[in-house]
Amino acid sequence: MSFRDRTLFAGVDIGGTTTQVVVCAEDLTVLDRSEVATPAADGGRAMMGAALGALAPLLERTPGRLAGCGVGAAGVVDAATGRILVASDSFTGWAGFAVTDAVEDALGVPAFLDNDVNAFLYGEVSGGAVRGESDVLGMTLGTGVGGALWTGGALFAGPHGAAGEIGHIPGFGDLLCSCGGRGHLETLASGRSIGARYAERTGRRLTAREVAQAAGRGDQDALAVYDAAAAGIAQAIVMTAGVVDITTVVVGGGVSRAWSLLEPLILSSLAADPPVSGHPVRLVKAALASDAVPVGAAARARRELMVKAGV
Repeated sequence: MSFRDRTLFAGVDIGGTTTQVVVCAEDLTVLDRSEVATPAADGGRAMMGAALGALAPLLERTPGRLAGCGVGAAGVVDAATGRILVASDSFTGWAGFAVTDAVEDALGVPAFLDNDVNAFLYGEVSGGAVRGESDVLGMTLGTGVGGALWTGGALFAGPHGAAGEIGHIPGFGDLLCSCGGRGHLETLASGRSIGARYAERTGRRLTAREVAQAAGRGDQDALAVYDAAAAGIAQAIVMTAGVVDITTVVVGGGVSRAWSLLEPLILSSLAADPPVSGHPVRLVKAALASDAVPVGAAARARRELMVKAGV
């Protein structure tokens, strides 16, 4: 078979800051990739235009036949209709946008929409740090905090598409969250919140990465901020384990780059307050880095088309 006859899948990750696109072979090997800024303030059409604009040259220079495209998008989504249901205050004109319609009109192939954290988990289970696992909690610590559940060898999105959304359940204090709620994990463990919590303590505005670097130098305020984030993450893991008995956890997103700082703090909190089952938590860092969401989105497209074909 020549390269021109091979099957391709496209994957798109529309995040609050950047949009990542990939073109994958049938085995999900990434053949090409690109990244552009997300015009989050300019509405759904602009956001999809940026994503499709980044994808077009990849498809032009990659020989093969595009079979489908998966999209991982920030917010709560309706996978069945391909629409965004709820979006955070980081986005304008995103809630209600018909994502898969826009992609199918542009590319002429079937398109599938997932929450970006669901897509992240698809990626890590398909070829990342938890490859082949049957039951996993996925957690992303980025602009916000997201969660997703993989159980019995399949994604469990729930009847309303919000299963696993541990970033937006209360019980983590009383701070105002980006979604309008209070006391959510996101107020402690997102990149934006880590910077804000440090500024509240010191009056200095730093990024989450800079706060982590300060913690590495022994800055006690920075250490306290990360300790609070880690304690919140551990609490969310224990809550999830108590409800659905899942104790394998894969963590990704920009904040996880400070893994050498975060991991021991999370494990310390888990040791002090373990899951009710007594089963130890397997905590791992995501392996696919920025490819996890777009590769996972492509994996979702491949899976759906295989099921449709009866494979």
